[in-house]
Order: sequence, then structure tokens, then C-alpha cells
Amino acid sequence: MLAGMHRAVGLMAVVIATSAALAGCTINIDSPDDDRDRRSGMMSDADTAGYDPADLMFARMMIPHHQQAVDMSELAIETSADAEVLALAEQIRDAQTAEIAIMEGWLDDAGVRMPMGDGLDMGDRMGMGGMLSDEEMRALEDASAAEFDQLYLEGMIEHHEGALLMARMILNSDNPDVRALGEAIVESQTAEIELMKQMLDE
Repeated sequence: MLAGMHRAVGLMAVVIATSAALAGCTINIDSPDDDRDRRSGMMSDADTAGYDPADLMFARMMIPHHQQAVDMSELAIETSADAEVLALAEQIRDAQTAEIAIMEGWLDDAGVRMPMGDGLDMGDRMGMGGMLSDEEMRALEDASAAEFDQLYLEGMIEHHEGALLMARMILNSDNPDVRALGEAIVESQTAEIELMKQMLDE
């Protein structure tokens, strides 16, 4: 519980700092030596594609965030014997896989490439609330039966809560497609949080 509170507080601080900085920054995608000229024109490229820096920053952070939820859900599909958990895991996997494809399309349209690895520096990681640590992922992988279901639901609730904070950053985007995805994430994941809390209570 305390870890979750600390993560939420840290996330809000980063969101505020990121929002304040976005007006004068570009997206740090590749190393300065490799692609400085392309990045220096990213603002105009993004404008041409219909995305502002906040839209692209959101996609850059949410893609790996969604991918962890997909990985967790794939693990649930392989491990859980609970019909409700299995149905939820399939729902989350399918929805977030589709949303990853949408956000990758934004980056492609804007000429922005995710760098090698997960594409995130330490500042980005701090802003991605609800992400399970390597230790927590290992604990989930090692669990089984009811213990697995509980860890999956508890972890996914926290994961979704972090995603909601991130999604609210784009609800005022000038791009209608970006706004629509933010609204869809808020609506679907709010409902899934309530469902998961009910499943834990039962």
C-alpha cells in the first residue's frame, strides 16, 4: 500500500514537471550524435502530422506501459485456472495490443522512432505509474493458483491507476484521435479497476 502511494506521489510530481517542460522541448528519441538534425525539426514534423510534443511523449511512455500489461495478461492466460481472471486477461491483452498499434502509428506518422530497448530514460520510468518492478514480475511468474490470481489483480489495479493518470494528460489534446484514445483508456480501465476490486473482494 505504501509503495503504491509513493509511486502515485512520484508520478504526479513528474507529470507536473513534464507538462511544464513540454512547451519548449522536443522528444528525446535517439542519441544526440546520431540524429540531432532530425530531432531539431521534430516540432515542425509533429505539427505537420497533427501531433504536438505532449501527444508523442504520451505514446512514447504508454507503449511500454501497455506492453507490460500485455505481458502480465499473457502470463495470466497461461497460469490462471479462474474463468473470470482468464476472461479479463484476454480482454486487457486484446485491448492494449490494439492501442499499442494505434500509438505506434502516431509515432510513424510523425517520423519518430522508439530507440533501442524499451525507449525510456530514467525520467520517463519515473513518470510511468503502476509499472511492476522486475522483482514483482518475478514474483508473479513464480506464483500459481489463488496466489497468482491475487497478485495479478492487485498488480493490474495499480498498473491501471497509473495509466489513468497518464491518459488524463492527453484529454485536452488538439488532435481528436489522441483525445479519443485517452477517453477510451480512462473509460475502459476505470471499469476494469472496479471489476478487479470486486473480484478481489469475492
